[in-house]
Amino acid sequence: MPQLEPATLTYVVTDDDTAAAVGSGSLPVLGTPRLLAWLEAATCACVAPVLPDGSTSVGTRVQVEHLAASPVGAEVEVSASSAYEDGRLHRFTVSARDAASGKVLAAGEITRVVVDAERFMSRL
Repeated sequence: MPQLEPATLTYVVTDDDTAAAVGSGSLPVLGTPRLLAWLEAATCACVAPVLPDGSTSVGTRVQVEHLAASPVGAEVEVSASSAYEDGRLHRFTVSARDAASGKVLAAGEITRVVVDAERFMSRL
């Protein structure tokens, strides 16, 4: 597989993204489950350009620390870069930063495995 290029995505925290809205707490700040979804989206964006036809990637391991809160209206940049590749397995270093201040909001690793989409779904 060709070398993976880093990916960065930007989101603005809305009421629908808060811990209160996603059921992971009671405060009106970015919920960890939403942050994790955004980080996974960055890993998908990183690997997508090199996937063979009919393939996709699935998440298999997550290790992320949510380090700081983000209020509604905050702009959050999430990034993923390839840390390790072994055949179909791809491990990414991920991070989230407040776009205005540059403060690190989260950091960690996410592992994905490339699979044939049709074969994967046929096993369910």
